[in-house]
Amino acid sequence: MSSVSIYLNFQGNTEEAFNHYKKVFHSDFSTPIMRMGDMPDQEGMPPLSDEDKKKVMHVALPILGGTQIMGTDVLESMGQKLIVGNNVTISLNPDTKAEADRLYNELSNGGKDSVAPHDEFWGYWGCCLDQYGIRWMFNVMNPNQ
Repeated sequence: MSSVSIYLNFQGNTEEAFNHYKKVFHSDFSTPIMRMGDMPDQEGMPPLSDEDKKKVMHVALPILGGTQIMGTDVLESMGQKLIVGNNVTISLNPDTKAEADRLYNELSNGGKDSVAPHDEFWGYWGCCLDQYGIRWMFNVMNPNQ
């Protein structure tokens, strides 16, 4: 079933923030915390430091009314920089790749900083910054995830 989440980027303190939110919302993570070190090696990607391997790649927490917040640590060692404007993303989780492609095509039109949806190890993923400065992410999870 389709859903919408709010994706938050942090400068190395995602786990601390989400443990705080867990207490605030009397909730628990919907999946175990995924660490950067859990990622399979990818061609062309520089190796991660031991410190970066401990950082949060993904965490998800249900909050109110079926809404879920998700988060990740931004890694400066990977050329990422946290600035106001890239710290919040609306994450759309459509049921099909075709719907992800449709949404991406319409939202990225006139925008910038786009990564077209493509297969990743967890599913079909892409993102864009629309013409109004809003960040959108598209995820169609692998059925076996």
